[in-house]
Amino acid sequence: MIYNANDGISYRSGADPAVVRFKGEYYLFVTRSMGYWHSTDLTNWNFITPEKWYFQGSNAPAAHNYKDSVLYVMGDPSGTMSVLYTDNPKKGDWKATPALLFDLQDPALFIDDDEKAYVYWGSSNVFPIRAKTVDKNKNFKPSIQTDTLFGLNALQHGWERFGEDNEGEISGYIEGAWMTKYKDSYYLQYAAPGTEFNVYGDGAYTSKSPLGPFTYMANNPFSFKPGGFINGAGHGSTVDDIEGKYWHFSTMAVSVNVNWERRISLFPTYFDADGLLYSDSYFGDYPYYAPNAKEKAGEFTGWMLLSYNKKVETSSAVAAYTGNLLTDENIKTFWLAENTDASQWVEIDLEKVSSIYALQINFHDYQSNLYGRIPNLMHQYVIKGSLNGKDWFMLVDKSANTKDVPNDYVQLEQAKEARYIRYEHLKVPTPHLAISDIRIFGRGNGKVPKAVKKFTVKRQADERNADITWEHDPKANGYNILWGIAPDKLYSSWLIYGKDKLDLRSLTKGQSYYFAIESFNENGISTRSEILKID
Repeated sequence: MIYNANDGISYRSGADPAVVRFKGEYYLFVTRSMGYWHSTDLTNWNFITPEKWYFQGSNAPAAHNYKDSVLYVMGDPSGTMSVLYTDNPKKGDWKATPALLFDLQDPALFIDDDEKAYVYWGSSNVFPIRAKTVDKNKNFKPSIQTDTLFGLNALQHGWERFGEDNEGEISGYIEGAWMTKYKDSYYLQYAAPGTEFNVYGDGAYTSKSPLGPFTYMANNPFSFKPGGFINGAGHGSTVDDIEGKYWHFSTMAVSVNVNWERRISLFPTYFDADGLLYSDSYFGDYPYYAPNAKEKAGEFTGWMLLSYNKKVETSSAVAAYTGNLLTDENIKTFWLAENTDASQWVEIDLEKVSSIYALQINFHDYQSNLYGRIPNLMHQYVIKGSLNGKDWFMLVDKSANTKDVPNDYVQLEQAKEARYIRYEHLKVPTPHLAISDIRIFGRGNGKVPKAVKKFTVKRQADERNADITWEHDPKANGYNILWGIAPDKLYSSWLIYGKDKLDLRSLTKGQSYYFAIESFNENGISTRSEILKID
């Protein structure tokens, strides 16, 4: 990123994804990237450096596929912009309509089946989401009238409150408009309350018309991931694939170097029988089958985290950046080695022999001193396994890797039995070797925890809040709290490690909810509790 280059702060980031299907393939536009990405399967992506593009990258971009003939984008960082278009995004010969639209931040462009076009925008803690009609046949000339559609209502909707865990009492920022038409309904999506918070999510209002009137969707936020290793699921876009399945891309927070240090997420997304839009973020940072996995696409693999809070030994460590931070399931903490040479290593004791299916190495940008899009960055390492801590065999060989893989996920061709995992360092593209977590997924060979006991949910006098408690189980690594607006609509979940309570502050006043809980460890997931109705 170049946002903070003048302050000497360097970091990777990807945020505000606008994803569209165009001629059977997919294009991903991201804030401040010096180009965009292309994929044929929503899983494997290649970067395109277009012939023409924004010098500073696009900002909170918009994208729209017009009848598989023209691809439109918007996103000038200045907020004053022309609509760009091309019929060949792989080449990137973008042309600009000879007219300007003014005072737009976080724009969204939508052309309906009847040829009428609309631009939506909003990025503010004061102003609501607004819209204008635009005439695509006259250089997207905007209407004189501006339609005010909706804003945040934090006094009613708890999840729209500012702050980590929605701890504040003021409204946050509304931003990231995106329009999806499903059957005869319009879903205008928006993000709140702030990109750096764990409760950053996407909500939606629905209507039978592109300009409303709009109705708040009762299960909001429909995209939400407040717990686990990495948090947030806001400012996104919803796209359908060629198989007819829906996916929601969104923005998640690292927010260590600066608030704007972020990553792109992808969750399977659905419309239920009542027309409610929802994304599945249950175990959302554990391995899921990717969109190219055919009939299994969007399903949870069932592979559990084996590395949580396991003992770690390292070749070196600087100050408080110690090895135990490699297994704490927190992307904001990291281990820092004394240098980047090949003498650096990490060993993790899983305590018991387990079946290893996949690993994820999350490198951290500590004092990276790199700016802009730099070619030929690469990470190189090997990971070995052992049954006894003495005799080692290869699990992952990235010694010849030539790609930049800051959050490298590697799935083994066949599961391997191991108790000890050893990372041996070879190369990073940054001046320091820093890793936030080494995450190991698979199946333990022990017992799953029993059903959670003494599960209680008490709604506070302020109905936006609920006190949730349960009996701690020493055999559980963590718990999933699930809730929703009906027993068969428990669409929201909060993954929690090592605690026996949750102060939930994301509910809507006047709305009844249903809650359940389950526990899990490296061996699997407990039986889910009975569902509690809370008025």
